[in-house]
Amino acid sequence: MTALVRTADELSAVLGATSRINLVPTMGALHNGHLSLVRAARAAGRLVVVSIFVNPLHFAAGEDLDAYPRTLDADIELLGAEGVDAVFAPSVSTMYPQGPRTTIHPGTAGTILEGASRPTHFAGVLTVVAKLFNLTRATDAYFGEKDYQQLVLIRHMIEDLNLPVRVHGCPIVREDSGLAMSSRNRYLSAEQALTAEVLSRALATRDITKARALLDASPDVDLEYLALTTPELTEIPAGYRGPARLLVAARVGTTRLIDNTAVEIGG
Repeated sequence: MTALVRTADELSAVLGATSRINLVPTMGALHNGHLSLVRAARAAGRLVVVSIFVNPLHFAAGEDLDAYPRTLDADIELLGAEGVDAVFAPSVSTMYPQGPRTTIHPGTAGTILEGASRPTHFAGVLTVVAKLFNLTRATDAYFGEKDYQQLVLIRHMIEDLNLPVRVHGCPIVREDSGLAMSSRNRYLSAEQALTAEVLSRALATRDITKARALLDASPDVDLEYLALTTPELTEIPAGYRGPARLLVAARVGTTRLIDNTAVEIGG
């Protein structure tokens, strides 16, 4: 039976002396993308904790913190059906009893792409993830590749701060249309969802010039960035051959969407 715990003490009681713990951090409003992470964590055969916490440090002023979907009862039902051992759903006061007094700086890689328009975002992400690692005593953590920059920065944090956690990046799960699954997709009207399909079609070209042409030809897509980088999010050097990442962010209506795909340069 899946245990719902709200405090650090309750979580500690559920974890007991368990030494191998798989964590799936989420902000709730779960969909099949999240459940794919849960299944990967379950397949490892260890105790699985899913955190559900809408982290206020993720959001800057004017972003959708208050409107962000909160579906805890439905989420718990889904996680119970997946055999999750514990759902950790703390309050803001549990996570930040002194307020956001100490945060983790994401470094240069946190200032580009998502960080260019959301300069406080990744400090909030890394801070809450580090706290969740500590609170759950996670030995392994599972993140989706849809938030690719987040995944890279979490790996940097673990390496730079010598955190004893193994991170597993899991493939993007997509709608039948190709649209990357996201909790924000529910904000899209049926017409906007059709419009948004151009993001995955653009990435499927595996070519930044062709991708930009597709996006530029879509007047109802407000492109924020389209970038081709190394897997570590650095600039592609002259003459480079090898793996790379093509990343996009855009608004369809008022809904901001991100997506990315692996590409091979010179292959």
